[in-house]
Amino acid sequence: MGSVGKVPANRPGRSIGKRKRSLFGVLCALPAAILFVVFILLPSINVFRMSLFTWSGFSDNSTFVGLQNFKILFKDMKFVQSFGNTLLLLVIVTCITLPVAVIFASIMVQNKIKGGSLLRFILYIPNVLSAVVIAAMFSAIYDQNTGLVNGTLGFLGLDALKRVWLGDQKIVIYSVAFAMIWQSVGYYMVMYMSAMTGIDREIYEAAQIDGAGKARQLFSITLPLIWSNIRTTLTFFIMSSVNLSFVLVKAMTGGGPDNSSQVLLGYMYDQAYTNSSYGYGMAIGVIIFIFSFVLSLVVSRVTWRPKLAN
Repeated sequence: MGSVGKVPANRPGRSIGKRKRSLFGVLCALPAAILFVVFILLPSINVFRMSLFTWSGFSDNSTFVGLQNFKILFKDMKFVQSFGNTLLLLVIVTCITLPVAVIFASIMVQNKIKGGSLLRFILYIPNVLSAVVIAAMFSAIYDQNTGLVNGTLGFLGLDALKRVWLGDQKIVIYSVAFAMIWQSVGYYMVMYMSAMTGIDREIYEAAQIDGAGKARQLFSITLPLIWSNIRTTLTFFIMSSVNLSFVLVKAMTGGGPDNSSQVLLGYMYDQAYTNSSYGYGMAIGVIIFIFSFVLSLVVSRVTWRPKLAN
């Protein structure tokens, strides 16, 4: 009698319902999976395959050469210089952009600034602009004769500091770096502000009672509690900077003068599509892929910290 009215655990209807839900989930994910395979996975495999051939990219004649492209690559001083420029940009832009974004975000969240919403909007605008538009703006700003930088220096009587900002081999890469920093700071500031607003205000009040100043609160409370956000954005920022550097350099300097501002993606593009050395260009693409993958792993490992609860 005790078993009367009990529902069997594995009813046919329940199993059918699970299968339908699983099928629905598969059907929803299928379009994204197809797009991933067609536009990301297969092209990536083709890059690795074509790096083993010599091919102009405009004919049916291709010759298998194995690792010959890679042997040439590491003896190519222009490639080495492009690699060094990319690393330099990543170090400079990352080490300035993210700390500045954190400081700005902390100031905006911790202090009631008059017109804070307008200031936040102004700082975010560069991220909305196209990279090509930013390149055009800074090309005008850096213009030797009519640019804002040299014009301001002349107005202040500092003519000795005037430079050909995009034509001097020693400073051109730093000019590009400043444009990248200007474009990125506002976006990451907004992201960190969102993370900081989730921190319990009582923690700051208790720290203030204990005599902790703003700087101590930033390093002892804010940074540890938003570290997971910083860690995520750090990896994303480094990868996106590789792409952004290509667009800005291509539009602002074309890699010049004398390859002094060339970056990895720009050199790959020139070899594959300008110099008709498609296989060699794909070999550079393989190096970029490996470099990005290894860098992501290193950054993820170095920045790992136990997650703290608010």
